Amino acid sequence: MSAEVRLEKLLQNLDPRLQGETWVFSPMPPHRLAELADQCLCLFREREGACAILPRVAAERAGLEHSGAFRQITLQVHSSLDAVGLTAAVAGELAQTGISANVVAALRHDHIFVPEQDAQRALQVLRGLANRAQYT
Repeated sequence: MSAEVRLEKLLQNLDPRLQGETWVFSPMPPHRLAELADQCLCLFREREGACAILPRVAAERAGLEHSGAFRQITLQVHSSLDAVGLTAAVAGELAQTGISANVVAALRHDHIFVPEQDAQRALQVLRGLANRAQYT
């Protein structure tokens, strides 16, 4: 499957899927990294230090400080890293309904982390975006 770069096609084929896990964003102390790396979905090094996206239960079990609870929506469309506008379109659509979107663009797919209480509504908003794109 080749990666899509055309925004119109990306939106038509979003196929958002809500994942089952509840995730948190947590500062990752350097001395805990080796111990917890295999539980991290994503690790990012910022100027202030490393942070991780990991399951809420793992963060709580490890006694890590963390953000609120988030659910992951994965866009099944194979988006190119060179695609322009997908993040803006998705985040903008969610913003219009008051839902925050923390987007992680990976090699094949984009992943949107939304507050747990807004997950089902966010999924419906993204399905609506895809449906509108089909008919324009």
